[in-house]
Amino acid sequence: MKKTVALLLALSMGISLCACSGKTEAKSDAEKVYAVEAGSAGEAAATENGYKINSVASQADALMEVQSGTSDAAIIDLLMAGAMIGEGTSYPNLTHTSELTSELYGVGCRKGSDLAAYISDVFAETYKDGSMKEIATKYGVQESLCEQKDAGDFAEGEDIAYIKEKGTLVVGITDFAPMDYKDDNGEWIGFDADMAKVVADRLGVECQFVEIDWDNKIMELDSKNIDVVWNGMTLTDEVTNAMECSNAYCNNAQVIVVPAK
Repeated sequence: MKKTVALLLALSMGISLCACSGKTEAKSDAEKVYAVEAGSAGEAAATENGYKINSVASQADALMEVQSGTSDAAIIDLLMAGAMIGEGTSYPNLTHTSELTSELYGVGCRKGSDLAAYISDVFAETYKDGSMKEIATKYGVQESLCEQKDAGDFAEGEDIAYIKEKGTLVVGITDFAPMDYKDDNGEWIGFDADMAKVVADRLGVECQFVEIDWDNKIMELDSKNIDVVWNGMTLTDEVTNAMECSNAYCNNAQVIVVPAK
């Protein structure tokens, strides 16, 4: 009997040791692979922190990488995280942890364009009359709005004349809720999309949305394939050096998204 008990104890310990040895230790930040949108502020934050990067076409794709387990984590905009992950969203099993940056959103126009100042004036007017906040509330970003200065003395120049002559304001975007995304009818909506429509309406032109490769946004703008980049764009040094930018209109951050425990 004693031999049987001893044998069972030894067997139990052996199984326990095997189970312990089979456990996978948690990866360190340096070992993890982070999915990021190519050319984004998330990619810049990952690079600055020395993370291993999996560059993908969009922030939505970055979330899909984490969901499928092909990347350990993603770095995306906080405003997108609020709309896309957690209970009641497209990714209920994902959550965000650290905020890596603090940043501002702005709208980008061609260098030297008068359109940037025009957009800033529209921001000022709609902030003052409350219509900007009304649109922001519709998409849940009202707490991120930046206070706007009063409108300045604006004089139309060549770029606005060009846009009025062709009759369209071509807006470069990516699919990025809650800023730009399609409704059930395939129409572009979102805080940025709706604000772009306000600007187009005031210019007396149609608003046309064109999906672009975010990594090529400056080239798309300079070649006049689009008139404006309006898609939750972070005002980085690269952006402000290459574009004429509006005043900041939203606060944002880059956050790490991981599977919820």
